[in-house]
Amino acid sequence: MSLRRPIVLFVPVTLVAVGLGLHDWPIDSGRAQAFAKRAFADYGLTLSVEGPAHLTPLPLPKLSFERVRIATDGGGPPLVEEGRLGIDLDPIGLLTGRAAAGGLHLAEGVLSGGAAEWSGVLARLAERARSGATAHPTRLTVSGGRTGDGMARDIDLDLSWPSWSASTEGSARLTWRDVPTQFTVAHLRLNDVVLGRRSPITGAVTWPNGSLAIDGTVEAAVAGSGWPSLAGQMRGETRSLPESLAWVGLKVPLSRLAGVFSLAGSFETTDRSVSWTRLQLGLGRNMLEGAGAVVLGPGPAPRLSVQATLAAETLDLGPLADDAGLLLGSDPVPMALAPMTGGDLDLRLSATAGQAGSVAVQDLAASVLVRDGALEIAVNRARIQDGLVKGRVTLARGADSAETEMRLQGSLDRVDLGGLLGGIGGARWLVGPAQGQFNLEASGRDTVALLGHLGGRAAVTVASGAITGLDLADVVHRNGVVAAGALARRNGRTAIERAAVTVRFTDGVGEIVEAGLLGPNVGANVRGHVSLPGRRLDLRGDLALRSPADPSRGLLFAVSGPWTALGVRTAAHVEGPDAVTLAGEGASPAAFGPPDLQGLAAGAQDLPVNARAYAP
Repeated sequence: MSLRRPIVLFVPVTLVAVGLGLHDWPIDSGRAQAFAKRAFADYGLTLSVEGPAHLTPLPLPKLSFERVRIATDGGGPPLVEEGRLGIDLDPIGLLTGRAAAGGLHLAEGVLSGGAAEWSGVLARLAERARSGATAHPTRLTVSGGRTGDGMARDIDLDLSWPSWSASTEGSARLTWRDVPTQFTVAHLRLNDVVLGRRSPITGAVTWPNGSLAIDGTVEAAVAGSGWPSLAGQMRGETRSLPESLAWVGLKVPLSRLAGVFSLAGSFETTDRSVSWTRLQLGLGRNMLEGAGAVVLGPGPAPRLSVQATLAAETLDLGPLADDAGLLLGSDPVPMALAPMTGGDLDLRLSATAGQAGSVAVQDLAASVLVRDGALEIAVNRARIQDGLVKGRVTLARGADSAETEMRLQGSLDRVDLGGLLGGIGGARWLVGPAQGQFNLEASGRDTVALLGHLGGRAAVTVASGAITGLDLADVVHRNGVVAAGALARRNGRTAIERAAVTVRFTDGVGEIVEAGLLGPNVGANVRGHVSLPGRRLDLRGDLALRSPADPSRGLLFAVSGPWTALGVRTAAHVEGPDAVTLAGEGASPAAFGPPDLQGLAAGAQDLPVNARAYAP
């Protein structure tokens, strides 16, 4: 007989056999379920099936079940339900009559989202590894799954643990809290982990706004701790730190100021904490280096505690300056502390140079302390225009949770006013080293109410300075008229031996209790009020010559109106300069803005009765 005939017969028979082997054959559900239960029992699980069962012989034997329910053998809520389960059977195990699962495939199931409910399975895996058992599923896949609590959906998981390799690799795609997310893990030796040994690990998580990756080692959690111990290198970044933190359900104090955020450095974890011995942190345009730690409190809604000591060559303080500027804005901004104190923060900060808006800062040392219902920002040292500035602002929650109590205190030491005015884009009309201190307090629900309840005291003095662009002695000689022409303004100058102002605030209105100017040729007194809520200035003062040749020449002046449209009126007077000279030890026009004698009013209403003439 020719060999051609057996071959011709073998080919179709083989095709038929393969076709039959690839077909899903219905089988008795009860017997199939009983067989599969033995495979799940090794891991402390029970399997129940409500739908039909099928067997696919090729390429490897596979059992399929509809509407399965998987739970722990001790009872409790199900780990998996309402899914389609496929079990790859171990051919060698079948030949010996043993039920062994080579792979598990779940489609469209509802998974338990509680980590505690899976702890029994993990404990049984660890127990099998310690007993020397080597059989385990070589692949686990999930497609189209979701969690019962609704936190995650569209779960696609692929976890591979080949029998010939000690390493486990896997990836997952899912929508977690409505955000598409991807996880990857590689080089993980599960047997080493469950046996209490360290294993290498490489992992990453990515989402639309950022990513986080680690490369290091992992060790199983110690008794009583739910967190594994990790150590190695960490890299992370996000385009919006507040959004990313809100997504994972965490609150970090003042995080809304961060915006773009990145971190990189050596880290290690212990029970519910992460610490960085070497850390590089990016906050917006700032890059800082140092060390830090994050501790997660107990409970289902843990409070986050952050500690860090950071340094930078240059620091952009613009966001803080912008927020501070809102305090003087006309629109009310809520002052409730709850949104800013959702966690604890202890930050120590230093910088060689910094920029707060248009003000340059050098040699900065500051700290930020946040506790529940309290916020404190302290500038321990900052050099501004060759002077030293110190300050501290404390915000505390009042009896009403929507109300905030504020206390502000600080000091200036030899700050160059001319350089400061030029640095913020203003005219350098007043120059000289300034000394000062302030102590203010207020309370309110918003920034407008805070200004309306402001109280305290502020004092500033200037020694050996000058007013540029204006010769006050010449103004007196001209009965209040400023010399015309650019040359006069450029050459005009009033030397100041000493100028000082002391303001006492009550309910947002500052009373100038002592103010004056003393120069070689002229002296001045000022009294009046400045209203922060009303944004209005109302001042009166005396300006007199100190020249022995003309001791009676002087002016009375009044400055009043909104800050943006001040009006000035003057009148000549014949009083001697003695009172002015003595009181000139007390105050400085620096608190009131530059004199605007070009806009003299024709009338002299409300001026003192001893005025004998108006000076247009």
